[in-house]
Amino acid sequence: MGLIKAAMGSVGGVLGDQWKEFIYCDSLDADTLMVKGQKRTSSFGRSSNTSGEDNIISNGSRIAVAVGQCMMIVEQGKVVELCNEPGEFVYDKSTEPSIFTGDLKTGVMDMFKKMGERFTFGGDTGKDQRVYYFNMKEIMGNKYGTPSEVPFKSFDNVTGQVLTMRIRCFGEYSYHIMDPLLFYTNVAGNAADRYDRSNLDSMLRTELRTALQPAFAKLSSLKIDYTELPGHTMELADALNDILSKKWRDLRGIEIVSFGVDSIKANEDDEAKLQKIQMGLSMSNPNIAMGVMADATADAMKMAASNEGGMGAAMGFMGMNMAGNAGAGMYNQMAVQQQAMAAQQAQMQQASMQPPASSQPVGWTCSCGQTGNTGKFCMSCGKPKEEPKPAGETWDCSCGKKGNTGKFCAECGKPKPAEVVGWTCPSCHTVNQGKFCMNCGAKKPVL
Repeated sequence: MGLIKAAMGSVGGVLGDQWKEFIYCDSLDADTLMVKGQKRTSSFGRSSNTSGEDNIISNGSRIAVAVGQCMMIVEQGKVVELCNEPGEFVYDKSTEPSIFTGDLKTGVMDMFKKMGERFTFGGDTGKDQRVYYFNMKEIMGNKYGTPSEVPFKSFDNVTGQVLTMRIRCFGEYSYHIMDPLLFYTNVAGNAADRYDRSNLDSMLRTELRTALQPAFAKLSSLKIDYTELPGHTMELADALNDILSKKWRDLRGIEIVSFGVDSIKANEDDEAKLQKIQMGLSMSNPNIAMGVMADATADAMKMAASNEGGMGAAMGFMGMNMAGNAGAGMYNQMAVQQQAMAAQQAQMQQASMQPPASSQPVGWTCSCGQTGNTGKFCMSCGKPKEEPKPAGETWDCSCGKKGNTGKFCAECGKPKPAEVVGWTCPSCHTVNQGKFCMNCGAKKPVL
């Protein structure tokens, strides 16, 4: 009976699996990250494809892929096909033959081979083929919060101080699946039909909170105040992706898309310390300090005037007079300080408007390069100081350069021509070079 049952099961199963399948997936909500595909059958009883195995995909079956989805075919636990393009995918490489695909003769022969193969498994298929769909859209609405305070180095633009603030941060972030193969292999591979975000959110939230501290450290390099963090959410998201890339992107195939900050609350003691520093810096300005003193005096007068008791009013005015006298001293001191600061600023402004005095070089520079010589000889090589030549000792070169003062032409580099020394004839006043006058023949006089 067992052999007959196995034979009947193998024959009936192979015949039932000859029909082509149409596999699809409904719209995926934000809570679903992966789901198994469905085989469509007619709801009006018109379909004959009702006896096929659930996890068998016949050759030539069609798989619909919608926008924002990625389809994956897994056979015997191994990924064999992957498609993320919207449209219709035809699976024509299936190991389960169909007489409706390809040559009829070949299809019949392959069908009988499958019957024999299934008979050895007791009529069962001995195979598992599944289609999974992945949600490739942005998964939003993931809330986060820092249960403990996170240190952040804040740069105060008012005081110029660098303070380490202890802050709490709350908000939302979004992520998406960027590599379905990694996500299936390392995260959702053990799920049979469905994998929801709830299975992953707790771990992601914990790892995100852990990565916030080094991410804030990277933002500290921008030298911003902690109150400016909501305006740098993109930089914060990039910093988190850099920190979490090994676990999220490289291991799980997901990455952060956006990171939003709803509120940032600093430690009350740190805020009080910062306000005290800012107030001290503001009071160092005499104008601001005098204004605060005037407001305090006016408030004291109002309080004294509102005292209805006779002696109470007198005591109030006496106290106000004492405070006024003390305040007058402080007021006069601030006024003197203000005048001194104003005079100093005016002096600095006047000095800045004067043209800077041109600094004349001290000493003379030798041809060897030694500067600052003050005597007649170089302190480095001992050469005598070169005296400026009179204007009459200039010479003209044959290249046309006039006014040369050195031994070589400044234009072409030719040496200075040798000076010709002549004598003037006492008789005819002719300038001669030889021993006799070339005009009258007189002999050159002996000096």
